[in-house]
Parts: sequence; C-alpha cells; structure tokens
Amino acid sequence: MMASSASSSVILGNKRRMLMIEFLQMRNGRAELRDIVGYIAEKEGNTDRKHRKSVYVSLMQTHIPKLEREGVVAFERGIITLLQVPDNVTLYMEVVQRNDISWSTFYAGLSVIFLVTAMWFGNLLLVFASLTYLIVAIFQHMKMYRILQPRDSKKGRNTRRNER
Repeated sequence: MMASSASSSVILGNKRRMLMIEFLQMRNGRAELRDIVGYIAEKEGNTDRKHRKSVYVSLMQTHIPKLEREGVVAFERGIITLLQVPDNVTLYMEVVQRNDISWSTFYAGLSVIFLVTAMWFGNLLLVFASLTYLIVAIFQHMKMYRILQPRDSKKGRNTRRNER
C-alpha cells in the first residue's frame, strides 16, 4: 500500500518527524521511543534533561499521532514501528557519506555547466531550464542544511532561546 502525498507533506513539514523517520530507517524500522528522543535531541545539539523532555512531549502529543493517522508508523508500549514511507520522501531525506556530494550539489553543478553551455550557444530555452534546476537545487540544499546543520551553530541558537 502506497502512502499518500499528504503523508509526504506531514513528514517533510517538520524536522523532528523527519529525524524520527531517518532514525527508524537506520534501525530497520523499529526502535524504542527513548532511543528516538535521544537521537533527535543529539541532532538538535542539546541533550540536557529539559530538552529531552521537550522532544519526548512533542513526539507523544503531536508527531507520533500525526504519523499514526497517516499510516506511516505504529506506536505500542514504547516501541515505534515504521510501516511505510512515501517514495518521494526519501528523495528529500538523502543521507550523504562524508566524502560524497549531495544530489542538490550535483544538480547545482550540472545546472551551472548547462548555463555556461547555453550562454555559449545562445540558447535561451536551455538558460531557462538551467536556472530552474539551479533554483530547485538551492532550495533542496537549504532544506537539507537546516536539518543537518553543524551542532555548534545549533547549540548557540538553543542556549540563546533558553536564556529568554
């Protein structure tokens, strides 16, 4: 059974839901809630008790129920099981190894090559296509950067928020 496009927007609409799906995929589709909470807190750069509790509450009250309604996960007795992930979600949740480049970087580079070629030959249609791909690559790269931001920059942001 294929999940709907609504499931895609539910998953991609929130960083914590994306991180939860990412963790479940790494764990072969099944994990304890406390492990997921720890993973998300670590990715957000703040593993103190107060933040972990905040992650736990948001998962229990918002994110898990939404994903259950969409048929993406099942939650029973502290165990979350991944049922299905829409195909188009994994495209946006790419995980890049240390020495590899992301698809967004690849497409951005390719669009620049097409742009230079288009300008060389004076083909406006190819210029338009190249710029379109470049814009899409930039938006994809920005979304992935927000999710995979270096921990140090997130710690600074979290400590400022906690000081208020």
